[in-house]
Amino acid sequence: MKAILVKKPGGPEELVYSDAPDPALKDGEMLVRVRATAVNRADVLQRRGFYPPPPGAPEILGLELAGDVVQPAGRWKKGDRVMAVVTGGSYAQLAAVPADQALPIPANSSYEQAAAIPEAFETAYLNLFNLGGLMSGDTVLIHAGASGVGSAAIQLARAAGARVFTTAGSDDKLKLCRDLGAELAINYKQEKFRERVLAATGNRGADIILDFIGAPYWNDNLAVAARNARLMLIGFLGTTKGELDLGPLLQKAMTVAATTLRRLPPAQKVDLVQALSAFALGRFERGELKPVVDSVYPIEQAAEAHRRMESNRNLGKIVLKVD
Repeated sequence: MKAILVKKPGGPEELVYSDAPDPALKDGEMLVRVRATAVNRADVLQRRGFYPPPPGAPEILGLELAGDVVQPAGRWKKGDRVMAVVTGGSYAQLAAVPADQALPIPANSSYEQAAAIPEAFETAYLNLFNLGGLMSGDTVLIHAGASGVGSAAIQLARAAGARVFTTAGSDDKLKLCRDLGAELAINYKQEKFRERVLAATGNRGADIILDFIGAPYWNDNLAVAARNARLMLIGFLGTTKGELDLGPLLQKAMTVAATTLRRLPPAQKVDLVQALSAFALGRFERGELKPVVDSVYPIEQAAEAHRRMESNRNLGKIVLKVD
């Protein structure tokens, strides 16, 4: 098969589309002909040499895919259209997929649209519902609202009956957030989100905060957290170190959780896929939820796709089409 390989850790220029061995299937896995995959921050970090795959995972980049079953397993049949999160290997023509972690592609979705669903919506669902305990009427603050995960989280929270506030860094990103259902969209480059969130909630604050930034937002996140709030850390686009005030954690009886989908135990991944399927598949079919696709590149142009992500210009997911 053909796949994107990393010649050596470094910049996008180290990506090359070349020959690679076909995947070796483990028990419970099926072989999928990849039609589209998507770019994630983890791919960029792995390319740089900062985020090695877990033990036993493929060295090839790529954490999600949409494609056709070639060699079935479990309940799937040859030719079924599926989408899935994988621990690696989706920047390729073929990929191994745990059968019990795959989802059917919605009938109204193309492969490119479907490739933008798994990682974003599973990550958002995991943090909002499984870990965050989201309930109707909660107030949710979502940072990086125009990102892949952010755009998914806005939609899922709104579908569950939550109030949604979000931050983003440009007018077009703020518009996207509002179009997806955000009640309040704050340009973090022009104003402090702390004042806006507290004003909009009568100083009560947010019940769930989904944060991709890390240390630079810590104190302001705690300031806008409601009593019994849940702060979900899923990325560090800012930094991991800083002067941190821990006092509000006790004062507000807060919960802080940090997780990565890639290292979630298999049994939890299966539970997550089943829960997301029950909540979201029908909504995708009815058009109530939608993947947000920023752009589509041929897989041979993966380097350009990585450059776009690193420029932070994307609205939603950057997709790679695999011929």
